[in-house]
Amino acid sequence: MKIKYLLIISMMVLSGCGGTDSGVPGASTPEIIPAQTYSWRMVTTWPKNLPGMGVAPETIANMVRKMSNGRLDIKVYGAGEIVPALEVFEAVSRGAVQMGHGAAYYWKGKIPIAQFFTAVPFGLTAQEMNGWLFHGGGMELWRELYARYNLVPIAAGNTGVQMAGWFNKEIKSLEDIKGMKMRIPGLGGEVFEKAGGTAVNLPGGEIFTSLQTGVIDATEWVGPYNDLAFGLHQVAKYYYYPGWQEPGPTLEAIVNKEAYDSLPEDLREILRAAVLTVNNDLLAEYTARNNAALRELVNVHGVELRKLPDDVIKELGKISMRVTASIVDEDPLSQKIFKSYTQYRRNVIAYERVSERAYSDARALVEDGNQW
Repeated sequence: MKIKYLLIISMMVLSGCGGTDSGVPGASTPEIIPAQTYSWRMVTTWPKNLPGMGVAPETIANMVRKMSNGRLDIKVYGAGEIVPALEVFEAVSRGAVQMGHGAAYYWKGKIPIAQFFTAVPFGLTAQEMNGWLFHGGGMELWRELYARYNLVPIAAGNTGVQMAGWFNKEIKSLEDIKGMKMRIPGLGGEVFEKAGGTAVNLPGGEIFTSLQTGVIDATEWVGPYNDLAFGLHQVAKYYYYPGWQEPGPTLEAIVNKEAYDSLPEDLREILRAAVLTVNNDLLAEYTARNNAALRELVNVHGVELRKLPDDVIKELGKISMRVTASIVDEDPLSQKIFKSYTQYRRNVIAYERVSERAYSDARALVEDGNQW
């Protein structure tokens, strides 16, 4: 009787608790609120699915979609699909779209000092840029600068040392540059103009036709991997190196600040993690693909690979130092960015002499002599 009495009491207690176990008669089930989802658009300065740079935004979007289990869905648009390539910055800044992918030197007309966050002639290599951005204070300065334009920047790739470009005549001295029209953006373009040429700022999708029709006489784009994909060897004869104008060009993902702040913390971290993963992976991709593409250009397509004469490089270097310093205006932040970059450059070059350069020189001593 005692056992029977205890069982009755237990059942009465359970039936009054309203537990979450759906097997208990009369139990209530808590309401499940679905997680909020976000649909974004990302515009880019690159042609849709261009190898490397054009695929990188798609990779970011796919990674974010998977890591967030679909809570943040980003649709990518190539140059010209929503806005022209050179209007990406403005579109993201005003909130017409939530995100963009491009390069900071495209906005030099609006923010001259922003060019330091892409490439400076005779400046930092890709490895050195990552050092400055992530461990030398560069990223904090970049965020402070872009906050003025309602943007959050994230480093989103690097193509490594580029080529000097494609020409239809030999460059034997600085005189050969005078009067030449060349597609060359950023500070490199300003140096080219000081050397006597005319710099033209064209998006990638317009380069081939412009060179083919004589709108420009020469062009730099990226390097063998992308230049081969564009077919530039079909409209120019000489391929010059080294890429003095872009030794380590950093690409950027820019996010509208209101859109960024609207995300919960975990989605912001997922977005940052995806972009920074691509930042590292893109450099590895270009390192692997460029050497194979250059072999094809030279050995299959008969491209004439040339090194710029030392005296030309030295003169371009002198002009570069003057041009780089001249863009720093009275804005304290502009001066702060310039000081941070130049001090880091000075220090890292000193170390590079006994590390990267010393090793490259040592390796050259034991090469088997097999050239392109």
